[in-house]
Amino acid sequence: MSNTLLSALGRILGDTLRAGLDSWARGAGKSPTRRRRPTSRAPRPQAPGTPQPTGGSSDYPGDYRGIPQVSYAPVPGKDPDPGEVVWTWVPYEEDHSRGKDRPVLLIGRDGSWLLALQLTSVDHDRDAAQEARAGRFWIDIGSGAWDPQGRPSEVRVNRVLRVDPDRVRRVSVSVDKKTFDRVVSEMRRRLS
Repeated sequence: MSNTLLSALGRILGDTLRAGLDSWARGAGKSPTRRRRPTSRAPRPQAPGTPQPTGGSSDYPGDYRGIPQVSYAPVPGKDPDPGEVVWTWVPYEEDHSRGKDRPVLLIGRDGSWLLALQLTSVDHDRDAAQEARAGRFWIDIGSGAWDPQGRPSEVRVNRVLRVDPDRVRRVSVSVDKKTFDRVVSEMRRRLS
């Protein structure tokens, strides 16, 4: 099956389950909440807040500033390409010597560095105003094979990361061109 079809089926199933849980919660006299079932996570090479692999902040030149040149060029294979979601070490904004392993959407290149936008499975629709006050803007991209539990993901569109291609831990799947273009459009709007 194509990634687009699987993504659509995942969204439909997720929406159906959420609607059922909300309906059940209302019937039990509880307020609807986003429920997550306990899951066992695949082990990650780096725990949250751990130092950058093989060095400190001197290895990371800092986040990309400005509006980057983007390209959509996913090529099946082991090398990471723009248009793909991959797992890599992402530095914290406030301390580039520390960070955590997470999925990112590759959007282009800056010399030898890949440029990326971080993903999260946390639903920021409910706290969008709070996130905006903190200077963080997210858009939904649905689910994909980058998340073993198939959870919907969001992309942060106003922080462009530099990623060392040699530090990509797992090449995953490409997003469709329409989704990529929507993310890039919102990124450009937020970075202008």
